[in-house]
Amino acid sequence: MGYAVYLSFTGWDGISVFKPWVGLANYREVLTSPDTLSSLSKTLLLVAIVVPTTIIGSLVLAILLNERVRGRTVFRTMIYIPAIVPPVAASLIWKVVFDQDSGAANRFLAIFGVDAVSWLTGNHAFVVLIVVLLWAIGAGIIINLAALQTVPADQLEAVKLDGGGPLTAFRHVTLPAISPGLLFQTVLTTITTLQTFVPALLLSPIGAGNATGIYTNIPNANRVYMVDVYSQFFAYSRYGFGSAMLVVFFVVIVALTVVIFKLVGRSVFYAVDPTESGKG
Repeated sequence: MGYAVYLSFTGWDGISVFKPWVGLANYREVLTSPDTLSSLSKTLLLVAIVVPTTIIGSLVLAILLNERVRGRTVFRTMIYIPAIVPPVAASLIWKVVFDQDSGAANRFLAIFGVDAVSWLTGNHAFVVLIVVLLWAIGAGIIINLAALQTVPADQLEAVKLDGGGPLTAFRHVTLPAISPGLLFQTVLTTITTLQTFVPALLLSPIGAGNATGIYTNIPNANRVYMVDVYSQFFAYSRYGFGSAMLVVFFVVIVALTVVIFKLVGRSVFYAVDPTESGKG
């Protein structure tokens, strides 16, 4: 990491022995380049869509799967399986599903008389990217299921005896009890979504067998920040500039994490105050 910081102040091309010192030039370009700012804005938009949907969706499904229904274990397994599929395999599977000519998505639309959609090009590609990221929602469900097991049964019973309904019990008992798990999931999902790379790369027509050709074939809608970083390193051999992009991105990730802890952390309820643990 220290070496990356050092490279961010150079104009190294990744090949030559000499690493010319350029000072803050790379950072100025990162913060003013329209392409870099565009890729960062797309990444932040992706986070704004995927993170809330993942948190809310996984919580709702976890609550449903926590009920004592027949075949509950089977349903839990089926929903969690996508979460263990490697990102490369998942991306290629969905690429086949959304293929314009033979994909299942267009075959389904054809039943209703809708013309074939070019899902993997233009702005539609961003929609497919969101679908792929949300497909592994099962990981969040497991976290929420574990958190739901910590909800005090006696407090739920007390709310029921006081005449409170399911919503009252959820708001005043369940939600505070699982709030530490929700905070953990929010931070984890945010960082993971910010670092989106493999799906954005593999959902696009690969084309030429080199980094420059691969990058130019990626739809503009899917050129998120890490794809832009990849292109700077391996398509344009700008190792110094790419390192500066990574350093700036690290600062962005830390800043967002701090914001989440400041905003969401205030609503987190701990049965034992962590600041008091270990005291006599």
